[in-house]
Amino acid sequence: MTLSRGLSRRDFLMRVGQAGGYGAAFMTMQAIGLVPARAAGVLPLGVAPGTGKGVKVAILGGGIAGLVAAYEMKALGYDCTLLEARERPGGRNWTVRGGDKVKFTDGSEQTCTFDAGNYQNFGPARLPSVHDHILGYCRKFGVELEVEVNTSRSSLLQNDKANGGKPVVQRQALNDTRGHVSELLAKCLQKGALDQEMSGEDRDRMLSFLRIYGPLDDANAYVGSDRAGYDVKPGAGQETGVLSKPIDMHTLLDENFWDGVLFEEAFDWQATMFQPVGGMDHIAYAFAKALGDTVRYNSPVTEIRKTEKGVRIGYRQGGVEKTLEADYCVCGMPLSILKKIPNDFSAPYSKVITECSYAGAYKIAWESRRFWEKDYNIYGGLEFLNSGCSPVWFPSAKLFSERGVLVSGFNWDEGPEFGALSLEGKFAESRRSIERLHPGHGKELEKPMFVGWGRVPYNEGSWIQSYGPGEDAYGVKLGAGYAKLIEPDGPIYFVGDHVSHILGWQEGAAVSSLRAVQMISDRVKATRA
Repeated sequence: MTLSRGLSRRDFLMRVGQAGGYGAAFMTMQAIGLVPARAAGVLPLGVAPGTGKGVKVAILGGGIAGLVAAYEMKALGYDCTLLEARERPGGRNWTVRGGDKVKFTDGSEQTCTFDAGNYQNFGPARLPSVHDHILGYCRKFGVELEVEVNTSRSSLLQNDKANGGKPVVQRQALNDTRGHVSELLAKCLQKGALDQEMSGEDRDRMLSFLRIYGPLDDANAYVGSDRAGYDVKPGAGQETGVLSKPIDMHTLLDENFWDGVLFEEAFDWQATMFQPVGGMDHIAYAFAKALGDTVRYNSPVTEIRKTEKGVRIGYRQGGVEKTLEADYCVCGMPLSILKKIPNDFSAPYSKVITECSYAGAYKIAWESRRFWEKDYNIYGGLEFLNSGCSPVWFPSAKLFSERGVLVSGFNWDEGPEFGALSLEGKFAESRRSIERLHPGHGKELEKPMFVGWGRVPYNEGSWIQSYGPGEDAYGVKLGAGYAKLIEPDGPIYFVGDHVSHILGWQEGAAVSSLRAVQMISDRVKATRA
C-alpha cells in the first residue's frame, strides 16, 4: 500500500483509528502487512494408528479442546480419561433452553422459561466458513448446519448524537459512506492531487471505478442510490420510488457508525457463517456420544501433580475424593480456574497462570414476538448502539415463525456502571436498548435470561485478556507468557483457544488440541525409538 508523501503510515493509522476505532485500525494494520492474520491453520495429524497403545492420558476439562483431544487420542489407541466438572459437555459451548438453570458463583440462579423449541447459545453462536476443523467435525458427526445470518442491511445503527438519536438503516449508512468517500476521491483525482501516485491511465480507470463503486453521477457527485434504500419504495405503473436522502458525511464521520458498518469485514466474521440446527451444543453432545464412558461428568479437578512416571490428578466425584494416574496430562481448563487448584507447575508456568486475566463478556436474551421480521423486515443480523446494551442480535433459526429469542446486549460485564447493576437493573438497561432502536417494542420482551461469563462456575471469564503485565492476548503484544504456555510443562500440555491464534473461537480450541496430540505422539514415538 502506497501512502501520500505528506501522510506517514502512523498518521494514516491514527486517522483510521479516530474514525473507526480500534477494530478499523487493526484491520487496516493487517491489510498493509503490519499485523499478520491470526487464523493460521494446522496441518493434519501425521501420527500412525495405534501410536498411543499402552499410554494413559488424563484430559482435564470437557470443553471443545478437551473433547477434541480425547476423541483424537482415543482413535490413536491412547487410554484416555476426560474429567469434566459439570454434568454436561461443552464448557463455554452452552445452549440454554426452557427448564435449564443458570447458576452463578454467588449462589444465585435463574430458570429458563423459553417456549419449547426456542433456545439461546450463550457461548459461541456462529461457525465461520474459514474454520475448517470445527466444520469438519460437524460433517464427521453428522451435525446438521444452517446458515447463520451475521448481518442484515435492514438492521439499524443508533447514536444519541446523530440524526436526533433516531436509528439509521445499515444499508444507508454503509452506502452513503461509500458514496461520499468515492466523491471525495474523485475530486482529488480531478484536481491532480494524486498525479504523483498514479499514471494518467490509472487515474482515468480509477474514476471509472468510482462511478460504479460510489455510485457517482456523470458529474462525479454522489446524490444517493437505490443501494442506500428508498423513502418510498418502487411499485407498479408510474410508481418509480423515491430514493432516501443521503446522510451527510459529517454525521457519518463524527458520530461513529463505523463499528456497525465494518464489523462483518473481520476475517472470522465474513459470510458465509453457520450454526447447528437446534443449538450449538449439538457439537459438544456429538463428541460426548462418540466418547461414551471416556468422559466422567460431575468430576471437578482438585489437584494436579507431577510424578516420576507422569501425572497424578486429584478429583471429586459424588462427594468422594479420587485419584487418576496417567503418563500425560492434556489440560483444557480455563486459566482463571486453574490458578485456584493446588499444583506443582514449574515456576514460569505458574507465573503466567497466576498473572493472567480474563474478560467477562455477557449476553442478555429475551423471548418475543418476531417484531423485527414482521415490522422491520429484519431477518437475522446485528444492530449497534453507541451506548447501553449493544449489540442487538436477531435469531437466524426458525425464520417466519411466531416467536423467537433475541439478544439485547453482548458486551462487557465488569465495567463499573453495568457490572454494578442488579439483575433487574441489567434487564431494564437491555430493554431500553430495544426501545431506542424500536420504540414501543420494549414492552414485548419476555422471559429474560442473563449469562455473565465472569460469574459462571468453572469458567469465571469468557476468554483470556492478558497473559500478564504488558501481554495483550489479542495478538498485538504476545510475548513470553503465550510462548511458555504453548510448550509442555513436563508431561502436562495446555490446550484451549488461549493457546492458539484464534482467540475466543471453537476453532482455536480444536487446533490447539490437534497440535498437542501431535506433540505427545512425537514424544511417545521418540521414547520408543
